[in-house]
Amino acid sequence: MKMLTEERHQKILQLLDQKSVVKSQELASLFNASESTIRRDLQELEDANLLERIHGGAKRILNLGFEQNMTEKSIKNTHEKQKIASLAVSCVQDGDMIYLDAGSTTLEMIPFLVGKQIHVVTNSVHHAAKLSDMEIPTIMLGGTLKLSTKAIIGATSMEQLQHFRFNKAFLGTNGAHLEFGLTTPDPEEAALKALAIHQAETAYVLLDHTKFNEVTFTKVEELESVTLLTDYCPAESLQGFQQKTILMEANK
Repeated sequence: MKMLTEERHQKILQLLDQKSVVKSQELASLFNASESTIRRDLQELEDANLLERIHGGAKRILNLGFEQNMTEKSIKNTHEKQKIASLAVSCVQDGDMIYLDAGSTTLEMIPFLVGKQIHVVTNSVHHAAKLSDMEIPTIMLGGTLKLSTKAIIGATSMEQLQHFRFNKAFLGTNGAHLEFGLTTPDPEEAALKALAIHQAETAYVLLDHTKFNEVTFTKVEELESVTLLTDYCPAESLQGFQQKTILMEANK
């Protein structure tokens, strides 16, 4: 049975979320539609700024500079983030000195840290407040306040961070890509993340399944420098990421 136009459009966008690039012939076969119909679908979606047409198909549009604020981030994929956070805290041992990056998934770690005999350094106003509420010993970096995410960034925070060494660092990312590594929209946040990775014996990056194969403006580090903690990695990408780095899935 042939799909309605709106159904095809939704399916095409879902496929692009998974694969980044789709071929017209593949879509025609999948939807039992003519290639002229698929070309028309792709043109309509491109006109709506939802994809970019390429020879023989289409690719996803990369929003390299866009970053949601903390409220928008915190309401997305909450259940998945909590599972990833629980997995992350299972890596924490009593006596650890840890770094918590400013991010919505690392924020979900804090309730699970209660009772752990640890010390925390963070560059997040949100995290510092919640850690204080939980009576967890905390150092908050000083520097420039980024209003959208309430992260502390800039030269002052970089200088302070250089004085610390961590057993473990836990960071978020806006994208993890086999070719481009870990990326985030803000160059100053990227620099702080990269430094935290280098200051830690082990660095963990927390990301849900939607962040795989995403690329944003600024590179943070190569995948090989960190361990990835996720709810799950999309099946078509799993082998590639496992060849690059250690990957731990909360759903396994």
